[in-house]
Amino acid sequence: MNKEDYSQKTRLGAYVFGLLGTFLIVALLVQLMRSYAEPPSISATRAAERLKILTDFKAANAPLVENYDWTDQAKGFVRIPLERAKELALQESKDPVTARSNLVARAAKLFAPAPKPPEKKNVYE
Repeated sequence: MNKEDYSQKTRLGAYVFGLLGTFLIVALLVQLMRSYAEPPSISATRAAERLKILTDFKAANAPLVENYDWTDQAKGFVRIPLERAKELALQESKDPVTARSNLVARAAKLFAPAPKPPEKKNVYE
């Protein structure tokens, strides 16, 4: 074996060793970052607290979702139960042109600006 072959093999070995070392360093850094960035586990008390908040929220909103109620009685708008709203939406979706025109008309009625208050008469007239 001559000196050139030996120096080329040594150089190639150094490149391979450097490349493997670089991959090892990157893998260690990735593992370190994963351990730093890992969120804390949710304990049983936190899970119970979240479940209680959810049940309270559902209980508070159940009347809004399950019962009829006036949204704006002056304009004639009623809140209906969610299941009934789904049924009506399915019925209306069979004729999309009519459904869209009805929706636009209802939205225009609901969001119509309030009429101007009557102007006061001038005391000098």
